[in-house]
Amino acid sequence: MDASTGTPDDEPGLPGFAPPASAPTPYRVLARKYRPTNFDDLIGQDAMVRTLANAFAAKRIPQAWMLTGVRGVGKTTTARILARGLNYARAGAPDMGPTVVMPELGVHCGAIMESRHMDVLEMDAASHTGIDDVRAIIDGIRYGPVSARYKVYIVDEVHMLSEKAFNAFLKTLEEPPPHAKFVFATTEIRKVPVTILSRCQRFDLRRVEAPTLRAHLAKVCAAEGVAVEDEALNAIVRAAEGSVRDSLSLLDQAIAHGAGAVTAQGVRDMLGLADRARVLDLFEAVMRGAVPAAFAELRAQYDSGADPSVVLSDLAAFTHLVTRLKLVPETAADPSLSETERTRGAEFAGRLSVRALSRAWQILLKAIPEAQAAPRPLAAAEMAIVRLAYAADLPTPDETLRRLKAEAAASDGEAPPPARPALPPIPDLRGGSAALAAAPRVVPETRPAPVERPVIAERPAPVAEAGPRLARYEDVVALADARRAILLKTALERDVHLVRFEPGRIEFRLAPGGRASLANDLAAALKEWTGERWAVTVSKEAGAPTLDARARAAEETRRENAAADPLVREALARFPGAEIVDVRETAAEARPTAEQEILGDADAARADEAEDDDL
Repeated sequence: MDASTGTPDDEPGLPGFAPPASAPTPYRVLARKYRPTNFDDLIGQDAMVRTLANAFAAKRIPQAWMLTGVRGVGKTTTARILARGLNYARAGAPDMGPTVVMPELGVHCGAIMESRHMDVLEMDAASHTGIDDVRAIIDGIRYGPVSARYKVYIVDEVHMLSEKAFNAFLKTLEEPPPHAKFVFATTEIRKVPVTILSRCQRFDLRRVEAPTLRAHLAKVCAAEGVAVEDEALNAIVRAAEGSVRDSLSLLDQAIAHGAGAVTAQGVRDMLGLADRARVLDLFEAVMRGAVPAAFAELRAQYDSGADPSVVLSDLAAFTHLVTRLKLVPETAADPSLSETERTRGAEFAGRLSVRALSRAWQILLKAIPEAQAAPRPLAAAEMAIVRLAYAADLPTPDETLRRLKAEAAASDGEAPPPARPALPPIPDLRGGSAALAAAPRVVPETRPAPVERPVIAERPAPVAEAGPRLARYEDVVALADARRAILLKTALERDVHLVRFEPGRIEFRLAPGGRASLANDLAAALKEWTGERWAVTVSKEAGAPTLDARARAAEETRRENAAADPLVREALARFPGAEIVDVRETAAEARPTAEQEILGDADAARADEAEDDDL
């Protein structure tokens, strides 16, 4: 071996190449380099750290913990820090027991944080899902720790264990030996059996809030000596969605992309994002209904590398921001917002209605997956822009009906009803004071529609009778409803083809599928309710249609009559794809209830008292 070149004697070294005397330190990604090593380094999890500190101080240490949360919030890292705190000890110092205060590396800390300690065993349940893997833990748990205070078992992605593996854990997890502790981590807490959860102390690790995460990234950039723009940090924080690991990975990528400098434009190019100011310009053009300007802006963002589905996502995010600014003005204090977003968002919030913002949100929410799945994403995004632009100032159906009624009244020479003032036009917010040219919209008030009143039996003159007066079959059904005989009432409406009816006698044909005992049940009920005997018989004659069929036919007639109305036809023509879903009667005046018509005022009062007693 040639000592000067490091190559075998029979193989000459490469010309002009001499390896360094010592191998360089390998590069560590930021997510690993700045991984927390103690509880003080954890960000955004103050509630959990406080609980653990109090538990350790009071010597109330559970046998198992369950850590749950989204990816990248620090579940596995927290599990290792917890194992370090359980076994923390300093050389030559007295044993103080478990602690969350670890000012320096202890005897076991380095090995635990590097996952090579004999008494801290880590298992990835995603690749060790069977009962044999759990049985190996159970067989080894009976032996005490080799050098540490506790044997700590860290099981990551514990929800991936099989049902048999979970069942094998139950008894050991219920009564583990004093020297054993378990720390479970999962992103799918709902997939963990309740029997396992009930044996663990659970901690929900929260997404790190944007201001906290932004401050952490700024601290990392300062430690790395990297120049970073504020807008670039905001973009990375938004993309990370509360995940510390994702934010550090994106920052690492942005540093490499910008050759050591992190700029907002570099982050946008890296993530395929559009300029936030240009997204606001696109939003303004859409809400003004300026389709050509919106198309030009969308095309410009697409040509500069923005993904159409990401542009729509940014529009949806800004729509949500404007809605929050309108309903919760304190949102403007969020430090992750740029000055442009804060200023122009507040101006939009003052001009746009909640109805328009809600409609825009619904359209965008449906358009985003369409653009992602479309073979031509730009075309799909443009069609979504068209829907947004034309729906921005679209009147509601009631406003359209009022306008049509006003037009009809004007054509007949009548004075139109008083108009409701229209919303103020949206100004060109980029110019600040230039308002859009838009004629005020006159929305006349509506007049009440004709009222269709159902046929109700006239109230008989007061007589001294023990029971209610039943003059029609419909009165019998109403009485069953008043007496809360729901099953009987449903059968009378659905299964009875009435043949003859007179006081004291009912004859009907039973519909196919109706219960054979209906006649006897009805006779017994009428005897109880009226105090009189009723002859209820089943006939083979065809009889009249059932009440249920008659009600459906009446509903269909009302729909047809509504559809034939000129105003409704015009409204349906102005809203393509619209349909009549319901026709309702308006209450022009108060009228007696069906129960009062059948039972009379006195019986209805008694029924009300009985209902109050039941409640």
